[in-house]
Amino acid sequence: MPISHLEPSQAAGRAFVMRGLEGPVHMLNLLRFRAVADYAGAPSLAPAVPVSGEQAFRRYVEHTLPYLRASGGDVVFLGAGGPWLIGPDGERWDMAMLVRQDSVDAFLAFAAHESYLAGLGHRTAALEDSRLLPLAVMTTPSMERHA
Repeated sequence: MPISHLEPSQAAGRAFVMRGLEGPVHMLNLLRFRAVADYAGAPSLAPAVPVSGEQAFRRYVEHTLPYLRASGGDVVFLGAGGPWLIGPDGERWDMAMLVRQDSVDAFLAFAAHESYLAGLGHRTAALEDSRLLPLAVMTTPSMERHA
């Protein structure tokens, strides 16, 4: 069975902080859903009837948005995935999400917020696999907007 990536490792978290990113950070999420959400790890969050992984993820987003926005962040893009144009055959991602956060510190404070964490079980129940890539804004003279 392939390895799933649902949570950052300690080493990855440490490397993220040590990058010393300044200013806004964008988090690129690639998400692969379970056919049926698995609430075994968070039975108190389980709905009365089984739901799809995508439905469980939408519950996660609904729960998360108030905490994300209160911390200065927001969802910049949410879109359906599909087959790669460039990428490995057979690999699929059901959804892509781009989240903006004001800073690494703001992201870390959001990610440690107790009320946010209380709904994290929706995400775990929803996902078969995921990727999370922190992105820092880059500009070059040719990319700057001219007034």
